[in-house]
Amino acid sequence: MAALAWLLIPLFAVVGAAIWGSWASRNKTIGDVAELAGYARFRDAMERSHTTTPHAARADLEPAAAGGVTTSPSS
Repeated sequence: MAALAWLLIPLFAVVGAAIWGSWASRNKTIGDVAELAGYARFRDAMERSHTTTPHAARADLEPAAAGGVTTSPSS
């Protein structure tokens, strides 16, 4: 009976390896297409956000151009 138990261990390992192998080699093209489409939407949104900067945001980024006081180190 002990020999039968030792033979079942490799049998379970083979069955587990077969299940894992079939899962690892599944068709993944559907997920890749959706993921690439999402990335394209993200890239388009990022390009739009960089090209349309409102005037108030530009004033925060460039205080000297917005009429702020400029100082020089020699003053």
